[in-house]
Amino acid sequence: MTAVRPVDVLVVGAGPAGLAAAARLAAAGAGRVEVLERELQAGGVPRHCAHGGYGTWLHPLTGPRYARLLTEAATGTGAHVRTGVTALDWGGPLSLHTVGPGGREIIAARAVVLATGARERPRAARLVPGTRPAGVYTTGELQQAVHLYGQHIGTRAVVVGAQDVSYAAAATVRAAGADVVALVTDLPRAQTARARAADSRLRHRVPLLTDTSVTELVGHGRLSGVRVRHRDGRTTTLACDTVVFTGDFVPDHELARRGGLLLDPGTRGPAVDGTLHTSRPGVFAVGSVLHAVESAATAVREGAHAAAEVRRWLAAGERPDGVPLLVTPPLRWIAPNRVTPADRTPYVLRTSAVLTRPVLHVTQDGRLLHTESPRIRTVLPNRPLPLTAAWTRRVDPKGGPVRVSTA
Repeated sequence: MTAVRPVDVLVVGAGPAGLAAAARLAAAGAGRVEVLERELQAGGVPRHCAHGGYGTWLHPLTGPRYARLLTEAATGTGAHVRTGVTALDWGGPLSLHTVGPGGREIIAARAVVLATGARERPRAARLVPGTRPAGVYTTGELQQAVHLYGQHIGTRAVVVGAQDVSYAAAATVRAAGADVVALVTDLPRAQTARARAADSRLRHRVPLLTDTSVTELVGHGRLSGVRVRHRDGRTTTLACDTVVFTGDFVPDHELARRGGLLLDPGTRGPAVDGTLHTSRPGVFAVGSVLHAVESAATAVREGAHAAAEVRRWLAAGERPDGVPLLVTPPLRWIAPNRVTPADRTPYVLRTSAVLTRPVLHVTQDGRLLHTESPRIRTVLPNRPLPLTAAWTRRVDPKGGPVRVSTA
């Protein structure tokens, strides 16, 4: 019979959110705080993001350096970070079956924090037809191949997508000594800062094909081309030996699903209130598993916030019931996605269409709770749209769902 080992807080996932939560909890004296990471090295996605953009304006960092600092902060405060350990399934409301270098065991906790992150959907999940040649990557696979293992990826690459992560993938392609043939998106414009899109187009001379979709991969043994269709019906084949599918993230929610936690239909991650508490008492969720994906800095802030809420739970063992928080099209999702009058956590939304000077309306049972005009003049798909929590005290905890709309 497998022995049960007790801990105070069990964090699943050693990315920025999980490490930040563990560091705060350990520093606050929350007892034994243990972090499980199935990879052999802690740090999450930043480990293989050799580009900058991490840290602060005054102290910019590359991804690997940022990952090391987060790991050192967690271990330095007394958190136990265990790599090469996988959480397989639930053994009870707050216990998990795990397997690692030392074999199988059951870990029972007073609180569990899910920080399992997100992943990009690969070619197969996007239902892109064609042959099955070598040279097909997601951004994560590309970055690991280039920055962790120093592998040769090819000479000419097509990048599918035009988000921030797509331009990071293009930079990785160039770092590997290959040429970027084009960035391809089915949307009418790039979903990144104008300066970044212009730099790619003008300095690196990478064309951006908008209103264009990938219809087929061509090649036997090795990729030889990507067939695309423009919105007007024209088709062409882009000669390349590498293709990188970027974006289209989905939460890594398998553990939450197996535990029967309520999942939000919009984000497809665990439904949480402003305390980041899931539908199961004592189980919290944080980072990209909630909303795929935001920046590492956002994940760290959420980890710190979750740590404070976990401490409150350990002290009081109480959790208020929230009401559902829903969105109407063209808004796609909102996180957190349950709300109580006490919540003060800002919200993040996504839209499926370009919005110009949007005005957000928050209502409950036909009653207007709040109207807000975000500072962002033009909101693009795959880019964050913020909403403050100034209205939450007006929520009726016994009322119907709260809805956020643009009209």
